[in-house]
Amino acid sequence: MVKRDYYDVLGLRRGASDQEIKRAYRKLARKCHPDVNPGDKAAEAKFKEISEANEVLSDPQKRRRYDQLGHEAFAAGARGPEAGGGSGGFDFNRVDFGSGGPGDLGDLLSDFFGQRGQPEAAGPGTGEDLHYSLDITFEDAIRGLATEISLQKHSRCGTCGGSGARPGSALEPCPHCGGSGRIRGHGLLRTSQACSRCRGNGKISREACTTCGGRGVIFGTERIAVKIPPGVDNGSRVRLQGMGEPGRNGGPSGDLYIITRVRPHPVLERKGDNLYVEVPITITEAALGAKIEVPSIDGMTSMRIPPETSSGQVFRLRGKGVLHLKGGGPGDQFVTVKIVPPRNLDARSQELLREFARLNPGDPRRGRG
Repeated sequence: MVKRDYYDVLGLRRGASDQEIKRAYRKLARKCHPDVNPGDKAAEAKFKEISEANEVLSDPQKRRRYDQLGHEAFAAGARGPEAGGGSGGFDFNRVDFGSGGPGDLGDLLSDFFGQRGQPEAAGPGTGEDLHYSLDITFEDAIRGLATEISLQKHSRCGTCGGSGARPGSALEPCPHCGGSGRIRGHGLLRTSQACSRCRGNGKISREACTTCGGRGVIFGTERIAVKIPPGVDNGSRVRLQGMGEPGRNGGPSGDLYIITRVRPHPVLERKGDNLYVEVPITITEAALGAKIEVPSIDGMTSMRIPPETSSGQVFRLRGKGVLHLKGGGPGDQFVTVKIVPPRNLDARSQELLREFARLNPGDPRRGRG
């Protein structure tokens, strides 16, 4: 099988710096390592390919030979450590991730989960975001709405300020996490998580706050004022900054996201910033023209039907649509008219229609095959 150019394998140009080679290899190694993609043969083959390319391009002597001779520099029969891919195999747990020496998968993945999986130092942390689904009417989604919601959430204890300690009592390092505020996990990824005893603060007091019982937060129902801007749609997210769960160790609170669920309108349909409605008209209105009333978001509004209007014809009411959520003018409303024939005609009406047909002969289907 023809080997790909090592520079192409790493997505680099010829003449790339050592730092560029290192960064490209580390990025690809994170994605393709077999321990990250168990059982994926394609990922395993890709990892072998990028490891082979890195082995050559990260070594100045090997790279010089490769730039001169290409893959021929390491063809079968070549001798010495510069002959690349002699056995064709790789130790996936001992690879060079560009730090000057070999490392293991834990070293690589520690980039995502802290330095080599060590517990992070205690410090302020942002609270979790909260989400709340709010049902609103079609009209409120278009016009906007100011309301209140009841939300069960934690709030920082006002007595102890979130420390969990009785005011005036001394704090000491948490014995469970050694004062780090984090507990180191086990296994391949060696992640860490907030200490459950000190809640990530790293310090505890032997005298707990009597208001919150040492938790630093109080759980309860809170009334929150919510303003829904005009133009939201089904699934829109309205952000209330700082209204989420309280932060850790004096950190900022998370945000509250209001997810709107819009109830459908009985006759109007929304598509983006435009509204659509279908309106029935009589044969006489279609033939002679008329001024009719049509439903809109503002109630009934007038529009004129011109003479000789066909069934299915669409009319545009400018500015009668929805205000754009991020600013700008409103959309339009489109009215589709449908001609409804008269029903239960008496003898006199039937005779008048026959007379009309005699006075206005014609075949609308002529020329249609």
